[in-house]
Amino acid sequence: MTGGFELGAVVRPFVLTAGRTRPLRDELRLETLVSAPPAALAAPLSFERHRIVELCQSPRSVAELAALLPVPLGVARVLVADLAAERYVRVHEVAAGDASVALLERIRDGLLRL
Repeated sequence: MTGGFELGAVVRPFVLTAGRTRPLRDELRLETLVSAPPAALAAPLSFERHRIVELCQSPRSVAELAALLPVPLGVARVLVADLAAERYVRVHEVAAGDASVALLERIRDGLLRL
């Protein structure tokens, strides 16, 4: 430990995204819902990416995924975008008028867990 921080906690997000700070799909927002087909559970994925597929067996927002992993929001966006590009997850676009109170509450709760 150095100065109260574990080295892994500083390096890990950088390693997870291969140094990228921007997702391939830059339109991923906090409230964007993501789901994964059951077949994706058998894919040979790294721990964090497999965990996203597990969590997305029911639709989750990007903010929820960041809170549940737990990783910074930017890291979650990069990982989800990569999984979407590889077709392991599906991104559901939510129109601004379609956001329900329940969805907004789930996003709020996810952010509070960050």
